[in-house]
Amino acid sequence: MSITPPPGLPRSLQYPDVPVGAILAGAAERYGARSAFQHGRGELSYTQLWRGACRFGNALGAHGIGPGDVVAFHLPNTLSYPVAYFGTMLAGATFSPANPLLPKEALAYQLTDSAATAVVTCGAASGLLTSVLPRTEVEVVVVAAPIGELPPGAVDFDHFHREATDVPPRVEVTGDTLAHLAYTGGTTARSKGVRLTHRNVVAGALQYACWANGAVPALGRRGHLRLDQVGTEDDWPIRLGTGISINLTPWFHAMGTLASLIVPLLTGNTVVLHDRFDAANYLAEAERLRINSIQGSPSMYAALLKCPDLRTRDLSSVRLLNSGAAPIPAETVAALLERFPHAVFAEGYGLTEVTMGAAVGHSFASGTYKPGAIGPPLPDTDIKIVSEEGGDPLPPDTPGEVCIRGPQVMQGYHNRPEETELALRGGWLHTGDIGVLDHDGFLSIVDRKKDLLLYKGYNVYPRELEELLTGQAGVALAAVVGQPDPAVGERPVAFVVPDRRNHQLDADALMRAVNEQVLPYQRLRDLRFVDRIPMSGTGKILKRKLRELL
Repeated sequence: MSITPPPGLPRSLQYPDVPVGAILAGAAERYGARSAFQHGRGELSYTQLWRGACRFGNALGAHGIGPGDVVAFHLPNTLSYPVAYFGTMLAGATFSPANPLLPKEALAYQLTDSAATAVVTCGAASGLLTSVLPRTEVEVVVVAAPIGELPPGAVDFDHFHREATDVPPRVEVTGDTLAHLAYTGGTTARSKGVRLTHRNVVAGALQYACWANGAVPALGRRGHLRLDQVGTEDDWPIRLGTGISINLTPWFHAMGTLASLIVPLLTGNTVVLHDRFDAANYLAEAERLRINSIQGSPSMYAALLKCPDLRTRDLSSVRLLNSGAAPIPAETVAALLERFPHAVFAEGYGLTEVTMGAAVGHSFASGTYKPGAIGPPLPDTDIKIVSEEGGDPLPPDTPGEVCIRGPQVMQGYHNRPEETELALRGGWLHTGDIGVLDHDGFLSIVDRKKDLLLYKGYNVYPRELEELLTGQAGVALAAVVGQPDPAVGERPVAFVVPDRRNHQLDADALMRAVNEQVLPYQRLRDLRFVDRIPMSGTGKILKRKLRELL
């Protein structure tokens, strides 16, 4: 199926064969003294980030860490993170992010499975890390923002690279060098290491950056990577080198690494880091900074819409709203567009196995937004829908498994050849997601294959029920999971978080309102009110936790 590209953009991009470090090199060359990242009272300009990354990369080399070695990152978003990340890329080592809130056994598993030889952590998380180190191959521990005395054998982050030269490391890094060993979320099973090369990461970053900014890849005079913005200001009012945004997405997640750490350097953005989400504080900062784009998960947008300050703050500078991590209800999008009439809304779909993204909505003013749909595939990305048995692509508007092919697709799972062969069979990544493509090539995600419920032999898709629930007055958030029942297979059960301002919700009445809109076999069989629904750090509902409650 032929997809019409955004106005002024080619159907296919040219991907320079450069390593990830060329992104920062090009950004420092072009944006220099402009602020790249801010956190509290601290700030990193593009030039400072480049010099710090070169020093960190050389310090890693001095410790014998380079191509073939894995550097694990066990810390939250801080100004140390981009320095260490790009330093790792320049050294030719492999970046492996770990959620700093991982339980002890999960952290030990990831460090041993990746065979990490170095870890960058922070003072608040170093105690847990220290407790698992004897079970790993880690030889170097670098601690940012230490609290009290350093763990035995560890070195302070600043001290680690302070004396190193800021001349770029002389290490041969090719497109085939392993850049990321990123572990899947592990919400339903033990995490798997996803192998991504420099070519994967550069392609994934360029696909998203060019699509969202009306740009094409180019090389600077020294061979460093940059973008040329060829789209008009009418369609893409946020011009390169002028963007500013607040980031809450953790960098240990695929969406955070690409969309909030790497892509902003290509576009010359200033990213302001917030440690935690508070709707009123977020809106106050958004007004003060005059941000022009907002990125977040559906749960963040739901909280913003419920905050009274949203109606009083001057947010006229916002021109782009991006959502990811989970499907967003159409009602939420409609409310956002009413509040931000000059902004474009674009939902993205992706997963760790495709570096970050596979399909994104139109992010240009003259584009099309279809309620309930995400958008077309990114440049040079093919998406097909097949039955669970495989075979030829299904006709438009027919649900089936989403399969992806493109330059951002992983090389495979770390040390798991059988699972790699299964996931990448036939040259396509089989995602396990159930989706449809319409006649215009817009992708919609119906559900995760593993979340599909079987009630008396019929397929029940929780997302449909969840959207109906969140469309009811007084419902803040909802999730539907299956409760095993030998008589029928699985009973659809809803967990609902009521709007705090509404104490009149009745479970039976709410179930009736939803069940009147679906077929008999799709009906909810039980509904429970809860104070909160468990979520991952990236805003994904942890349905495994809900199933455990049943």
